[in-house]
Amino acid sequence: MSASGKIEGVVTRFAPSPTGYLHIGGARTALFNYLFARRHGGKYLLRIEDTDKVRSTREAIEAILDGLQWLGISGDGEPYFQSQFEKRHAEVAHQLLEMGAAYRCYMSQQELAAAREAAQAERRPFRINSPWRDRTDGPADEPYVIRIKAPQDGETVIDDLVQGRVTVANAEIDDFILLRSDGTPTYMLAVVVDDHDMGVTHVIRGDDHLNNAFRQLAIIHAMGWPVPNYAHVPLIHGFDGAKLSKRHGALGVDAYRDNLGILPEALFNYLLRLGWGHGDDEIISHDQAVEWFDIAHVGKSPSRFDQKKLENLNGHYLREADDARLATLISPKFGLSYEQLPALIAAMPELKARAHTINELAEGAEFLYASRPLVLDDKSQSLITEEARTILAQARQKLAALPNWDHDSLDAAVREVAEANGVKLGKLAQPLRAALTGKTTSPGIFDVLVFLGKDESLARIADQLPEQK
Repeated sequence: MSASGKIEGVVTRFAPSPTGYLHIGGARTALFNYLFARRHGGKYLLRIEDTDKVRSTREAIEAILDGLQWLGISGDGEPYFQSQFEKRHAEVAHQLLEMGAAYRCYMSQQELAAAREAAQAERRPFRINSPWRDRTDGPADEPYVIRIKAPQDGETVIDDLVQGRVTVANAEIDDFILLRSDGTPTYMLAVVVDDHDMGVTHVIRGDDHLNNAFRQLAIIHAMGWPVPNYAHVPLIHGFDGAKLSKRHGALGVDAYRDNLGILPEALFNYLLRLGWGHGDDEIISHDQAVEWFDIAHVGKSPSRFDQKKLENLNGHYLREADDARLATLISPKFGLSYEQLPALIAAMPELKARAHTINELAEGAEFLYASRPLVLDDKSQSLITEEARTILAQARQKLAALPNWDHDSLDAAVREVAEANGVKLGKLAQPLRAALTGKTTSPGIFDVLVFLGKDESLARIADQLPEQK
């Protein structure tokens, strides 16, 4: 470690399996790897573990790459594809075989099934006990797998950066397969070889991989390779403490962007705070995250995903976001051209003050582009009473006579009509809002009048006054 507190030569990796979308748990793992590498001036690599040729799809790969890019945590350089290194994986398996650290196992599926049934009948954990472990006289014409010769005595210890010291008796680690009978490598072998060859110094991943680490160490120790630093992060749970599922909001990152209207900086901030903290800070920028992130403050307990908290945080980032950017994000909903954006940009400060998501932002802007006559929702329709129509007619007449269509002039005119009728401003503003927007909630009524302009505003009010059409 340098005098600045930075660890020299850090290399992390995010290694998703492209069998589905980039889910929230995977995105957080990627984020922690990204931040740790950035914090120490190291490298953050992306490895697509596509050895499962049946389930791996190009669409899933694109979804992962797209999601990481959207969050701003793409890997350094081009991604690695695990399938490209199968020959190298097989080479290591044969090295282990030559060193006597692995062996050819000729056990048939029937023998394995019988051994598994016997273990179940005796109510003991199933462990491979191959008769071929110490034999070299296997039949030349029979298929075989290559198994690791796992240590049988003593124990394996991991000083995990999150979990602390974890120990497993070696008797619990069985002789797992390195190379299948068709010559293809298993996940357990491929991961170890790739991490070593990529120079990975810190393996930061979910704690569901902790058991795998003990098995992978059997390969690392046998090869005499450096042991990476392990940091197994607790998984994310739902708001009720149960394993995170779709009902809790366990969607793909693309769904948060495309369906739920979440900004990337909000999801970045929220994922960062799921299991890691910096004092009482809730709003943490990208640069602060890079400066502050450390493994020592990753909690040992599962964090709970809360959709409401995410939306509230997103509301903060909406209010901070550039108005032109937000207008561009919602403009496709209204089919706006570039030339039509200025009007939406001008309305954005008022619109975003009331929104928590991009979806709510778009809903808030709908009144600007609604076709006449507006279809009023039930609550708005109930406000357009005969009494309301009378005062709306007066307001329309007063507004039509205004030489200047600005906030102050509109404010004065509407208040004057309300006072002349002996009613509070709200008694006029509520039906006026209903007539102008078709809803009971909107930006301030004078802002609405300014955004719509004089002609459109007067026409919408007239639509609720049949005798004036």
